[in-house]
Amino acid sequence: MTQSSRSLHSDRRIFGRAQQDHILDPYQVQHKPTEPTVCSGCGAVYHRGRWHWGPAPQDAARGHCPACRRTADALPAGIVKLHGEIALARKDQIVGLARNEEKVEKSEHPLNRIMAINTVEDGIEIFTTDIHLPRRLGEAVKRAFHGELDLHFDQAGYFVRVDWHPAG
Repeated sequence: MTQSSRSLHSDRRIFGRAQQDHILDPYQVQHKPTEPTVCSGCGAVYHRGRWHWGPAPQDAARGHCPACRRTADALPAGIVKLHGEIALARKDQIVGLARNEEKVEKSEHPLNRIMAINTVEDGIEIFTTDIHLPRRLGEAVKRAFHGELDLHFDQAGYFVRVDWHPAG
């Protein structure tokens, strides 16, 4: 492949959100934490370039993971809004479903968590520490209760809003 054909090919490449996520999240530190580091909030361990669950070495530095910092600042990366009377009537089931999805996600990705679940006038709001868990939560609710799901990614920042509306 010649230099000119390579530049033509790279000019046509389309970059999506996946390529931008690591750049836009203000809670991802610009420098790597000391290895190993243990989060004082949740106990996650930063080792080999990532946060994971596991025993903390005795000589580990102390700090806070991005999810605990986000939670302390009450600044979610995602909001799931479940609209309608069915959301309120089935709140216990929906919260259980959300907690089960969080448990599965959090087991592999310690930074993907539910920050809060609130009842509001017209439904339920779920606040998360990342932009991946909200989609998973919305899809789980849609599978269980059907309805319509809308995803809205903020193009200017690291944020997603997921809206679920009951069918009919």
